[in-house]
Amino acid sequence: MTQNNIPISEIYWSLVDKADRKFSRVRDLPHYGRARYDSYFHKVFKIYTQLWKFQQENRQKLVEAGLKRWEIGEIASRIAQLYYGQYLRTSEASYLSESYIFYEAILSREYFKDGSSSQDLNLANKQLRCLARFLIVCLVLNRRDMVFQLVDHLKVLVDECKRNFQEADFRDWKQVVQEIVRYLKVDTAFMNIRPLRYSLVLDSHPDTLQYPSSFDAKRGLRLRDAILSSYHHNEVKFTELTLDTFRMLQCLEWEPSGLFYQPNKASSGNANNIGQSSAPGSNRSNHSQELIDPTLPPNPRKAILYRPTVTHFIAVSI
Repeated sequence: MTQNNIPISEIYWSLVDKADRKFSRVRDLPHYGRARYDSYFHKVFKIYTQLWKFQQENRQKLVEAGLKRWEIGEIASRIAQLYYGQYLRTSEASYLSESYIFYEAILSREYFKDGSSSQDLNLANKQLRCLARFLIVCLVLNRRDMVFQLVDHLKVLVDECKRNFQEADFRDWKQVVQEIVRYLKVDTAFMNIRPLRYSLVLDSHPDTLQYPSSFDAKRGLRLRDAILSSYHHNEVKFTELTLDTFRMLQCLEWEPSGLFYQPNKASSGNANNIGQSSAPGSNRSNHSQELIDPTLPPNPRKAILYRPTVTHFIAVSI
């Protein structure tokens, strides 16, 4: 019980309900356009930060009241989704890094471990969707070691689900597995060589580059927005990320640096930052501040479209 004699579990489920409602409002907002909806995302991040902290501080009491591990995983999964959604809207690599951290925690702590072996089809689908979303994040971050680990895990889970839920149709998930296997098979030519992204380790700083004589340096032109679109039939793709748009996306970003190249470096975070205060674990490093060299310009915002209609393309471009 709290000081106001309200049960801990009641406070928790009230926070869950509030977070669910705010999440529903932002989940389907477009990932493009100049309307950034920053106020919406600040509010939903705030409530999920509060919810995550509350369940950490009261874990034992909540478990005794009936809280299940997959319900903790559901919170972490939604936070990871929110971070990835913000990455799509802003192209800021720090959000992508935060999303990876949450998904990795879900996998390592096995929050959805019993999904495929339980009798709960809904839980099994949650586990599969979480893995598929984590795969996308790992692809964009070029974390190929984790990508192959997740693909193997996904194959096993889909087979288990087919055996345990024979009345359900898992053809869509079989297609997802086929898509990622084909994707990786075609993309192997780009493995074990320098990344497509501009790399601080392998390339000169942009300030040292020579510009063409016709370039007007005073105007300081920079690429701020880009639309990456694909129209071909039968393209190699995973979900709606085709291989060509993936490579274009990589070419338009700076390679993550900082802690990605110095994994053992210690740092202290700012507790007021949503990204640092909400992540699993208490010893997290300040990824948001150390991921990218602050002297580099920001990544251009990118809209990734798969076979858009003309009206959709025009709506995104204005």
